[in-house]
Amino acid sequence: MTRPSILALSARIAALCLPLPGARYHQEEPLAFRLASLDGGSDAWTREGLAETAVLLLHDLIPGTNYQFEAEGFEVLTFSTPPCAGLVDAADFGLLADIKLDDGNGALRNAEALARAVEAVPRGGTLVVPRGIWTAYPIALKGNMTLHLAEGAVLRAPSTRLGWPILPARDDMGRMLGSWEGLPAACFAAPVHAVNVDNLTIEGRGILDGSGAEGDWWTWPKETRGGARRPRGLHLVSSSDVTLLGFTIRNAPSWTIHPQGCERLRAAGLNILAPHDSPNTDGFNPESCRDVLIAGTRFSVGDDCIAVKAGKRGDKGEEDHLSETRGVQVRHCLMERGHGGLVIGSEMSGGVHDIAVEDCEMRGTDRGLRLKTRRGRGGLISNIAMRRVLLDGVQTALSANAHYHCDADGHADWVQSRARQPLGTGTPLIDGITVDHVEIRCLAHAAGVFLGLPEAPIRNVRISNLIIQSHDPQARPTPPIMADHVRPMLHEAILVEWAEIACDDPGLISNAAISLNSPHESYR
Repeated sequence: MTRPSILALSARIAALCLPLPGARYHQEEPLAFRLASLDGGSDAWTREGLAETAVLLLHDLIPGTNYQFEAEGFEVLTFSTPPCAGLVDAADFGLLADIKLDDGNGALRNAEALARAVEAVPRGGTLVVPRGIWTAYPIALKGNMTLHLAEGAVLRAPSTRLGWPILPARDDMGRMLGSWEGLPAACFAAPVHAVNVDNLTIEGRGILDGSGAEGDWWTWPKETRGGARRPRGLHLVSSSDVTLLGFTIRNAPSWTIHPQGCERLRAAGLNILAPHDSPNTDGFNPESCRDVLIAGTRFSVGDDCIAVKAGKRGDKGEEDHLSETRGVQVRHCLMERGHGGLVIGSEMSGGVHDIAVEDCEMRGTDRGLRLKTRRGRGGLISNIAMRRVLLDGVQTALSANAHYHCDADGHADWVQSRARQPLGTGTPLIDGITVDHVEIRCLAHAAGVFLGLPEAPIRNVRISNLIIQSHDPQARPTPPIMADHVRPMLHEAILVEWAEIACDDPGLISNAAISLNSPHESYR
């Protein structure tokens, strides 16, 4: 029998993985379960329910208590919740409920009240934001604490940015603090943020709302105003052992969750939401991070669902801020809408390694697995895997693009030329992509497009058990990747230019060209 695994555990919530055969985000059939407390003698209790998803969150647990979990087809699991050193109610510190979004004075009073509440939490304790609508300027969390968003709680940012705090580009030791698209840059602080903390948990059934649509954030996506770039929804900087459990985060001013320089991060059972036309509202962007797990999370956003990054080399070769990302696992997630399901880059100059997306559902995303880089980035992308994933209504299932036309010079000839260029520190490398047991339904443009550099071809791509079930009859010919000189495509298979592909079904590899003008040489 299969043993359930504990993905994350706090004093009041447990995230379990129940990987029945065929389960992706959803179980194929609802699974009956039983949870029993083993402490308290006659006060012990039993709870029964149905698990409709592969990742199940058990809420409302009691700290320091032993439990037994049972589900048909699984071994019995016993576990113990950790203790809580003390419970602090944020309402006891003078929070004002239901103030107007543009009430800057009220939002400042609430931010000050929350700061006092955070300070009052004992080491290993919990701060509860109770049911209600609470509007506050950005709050900074500390380590060795839990922020618990109660069911019915909405912690939201104000619509005004007058007096909004700013994170500088670097801290006192010269390390990157504020950032924008992979470079040090002053940015407005996220509504909830933490810098250089350990052992932090953010959890609950409540909501973090960035109020992106309520202010002017979405009207200046690439600008600097007031000396800073737009804030994230949740920004975690240089922190370790962070757990995110169960909450909904929506309407971020820019990237929704941005872990930057973090280690040992666990996220399970989240809902990450933004309108489809909101600019750069990526769902979850781990940058220069190690050991990250994203599981059982639902995405519906205005840009990439998950974008794995590692900083960007500056125009003058600046690289002291760069650090690799290594070890990101994405399991049993649902990507309902977004530019890409699992994306690598384009900021990848520090190197991105050992990334896996497994047992997920991607529905209506523009692309499924997407790698994007360009000359000038440098860095290596290696060991990327997609396994047991359903792509339904995805326009281009797989893509690796080394001519991505980002930045002001993205359309310059030296970036877009298909002629061989000299190798150097700015030459990006892609080595190692595995795709296995992927099902494509309602395909629009192409099953795969792999466009490498002639001086640095994409290497070691292995595709097996790829099935194209159906095509989108309403689709129209469209260039499938964001590079110049790429022809429109419709219902095509796997196209290759300057890439080394091994496929167990040679019939999936097309002889058609990607570029409008075929390259001078061929490499496959």
